[in-house]
Amino acid sequence: MKFSLTTLGVSSASPTTDRYPSAHILNICGRLLLIDCGEGCQMLMKRHGISLMKTERVFLSHLHGDHVLGIFGLMSTLSMSGRTEPLHIHAPEGFSRILDFFQTQFLERDTYPVVFHPQSADVPETILEDADMTVTALPLKHRIPTYGYLFKEREPELNVRKEAVLSQALSVEEILSLKSGLDVVRAGGEVLRASELTYRPYVPRSFAYISDTAVFDALPGMVRGVDLLYHEATFGDDCAEKAAEMFHSTARQAGETAVIAGAGRLVIGHFSSRYKDPSVLLGQAREVFPSAEMGWEGLEFEVPIKRNIQK
Repeated sequence: MKFSLTTLGVSSASPTTDRYPSAHILNICGRLLLIDCGEGCQMLMKRHGISLMKTERVFLSHLHGDHVLGIFGLMSTLSMSGRTEPLHIHAPEGFSRILDFFQTQFLERDTYPVVFHPQSADVPETILEDADMTVTALPLKHRIPTYGYLFKEREPELNVRKEAVLSQALSVEEILSLKSGLDVVRAGGEVLRASELTYRPYVPRSFAYISDTAVFDALPGMVRGVDLLYHEATFGDDCAEKAAEMFHSTARQAGETAVIAGAGRLVIGHFSSRYKDPSVLLGQAREVFPSAEMGWEGLEFEVPIKRNIQK
């Protein structure tokens, strides 16, 4: 039951010789979700053994080039490789024009359907719910419409305590009711309470991706208690004014957001090219959030499962 983030591109808009623009892979129980798709994304995926063909969905934060220009190459390769499964793309509604242009000008072989899910809400909105997870789009504060994403595992089904099955001589029907969270009332009036006879086998995990944004008061509440937080850290303290002007965050502000939100872990990325060694940004984030980590090409950050001990 894997739940991990692999950071691929951690640079901002200006190119560097050792960092690529934004691109990340979230693996939830073997389902591969691509978050942003900057230039070179498909090459990075191949380099690190991540299957292009098994990528199920793409989540684009906004329509600046360093977050979307890799989508043309990726989609072309999927077509040349004979993909037939649908590719779902979640992005601000303006992406429809980009998609139309690509499909008209570059897509020679239309082997798979592209399902576009436009986003325009100005409040957090659940955009996906299925058996494994929920995904919420989080409106951010940038120069154009921009969204972060909050991914949460679904609550696992309740388990009935083993000793209760024997001590209460539970029937199959009673077990199914208890697993659904329903109390059981027996013919003689005895009540078997689900809260006492069941438990959650593990605690659902969560990940939040905060792309380009200025800090704002509501942001920490949007990601309250998240297990793993990726937060842009384009600038350091030396460029705090520029960060505000460009609607970006500093590394220190990323740390402050993680602290206020009560995040379990913090990974920073989206580093400006002016920082040849972005470890200076990591140092500033750690002054606020001591366990902060720095994203880099091919690094995997796994969120271990937290099992509930049966009592």
